Amino acid sequence: MYEGAIQDLIDELGRLPGIGPKSAQRIAFHIIQSERVDVTRLVDVLRTVKERVKFCTECGNISEEELCRICRDPRRDATLICVVEESKDVMAIEKTREFRGKYHVLGGAISPIDGVGPEQLRIRELMMRLSNPDIAEIIIATDPNLEGEATASYLIRQIRPMGIKVSRLASGLPVGGDLEYADEVTLGRAFEGRRTV
Repeated sequence: MYEGAIQDLIDELGRLPGIGPKSAQRIAFHIIQSERVDVTRLVDVLRTVKERVKFCTECGNISEEELCRICRDPRRDATLICVVEESKDVMAIEKTREFRGKYHVLGGAISPIDGVGPEQLRIRELMMRLSNPDIAEIIIATDPNLEGEATASYLIRQIRPMGIKVSRLASGLPVGGDLEYADEVTLGRAFEGRRTV
């Protein structure tokens, strides 16, 4: 245990996701040893992010404006909506350059253990967007884990009666993976999602 401001810094850094006690300590000492101008720049960037960055009023993605860059883009196909859990998922899909529609960010996944139900997510906003008769397809791209599957199942039950086509991202074996190392669920999904060649 360190004293005073040093321990406070380590504790605050340790509260960040993915940062354990050792990483928090390393980052804290890096900050302490850095030039004052570098630390001031970091503080300014953190302050600016908190002041400027908000959530897009249409899709829930992060943005510095009322509508995010994707929602403002007239070249995007507004009849397709890809539903994701977090803004970082939008960026992951955008890197593929395979999807040219719009997004809807839920802000998490259904997780009763963590006290997150459908009412804590942006599902009501999604349903309001789906009242637009031009929507042709909803692609559910939640994580392939217990919470993501629960969220996908809930959304499918809500959307199907609306008569809108609902699809789910395929899941299975990663490119470059070995069959012997795949778990049963992943291998089973790969068989379910197989396609004719």
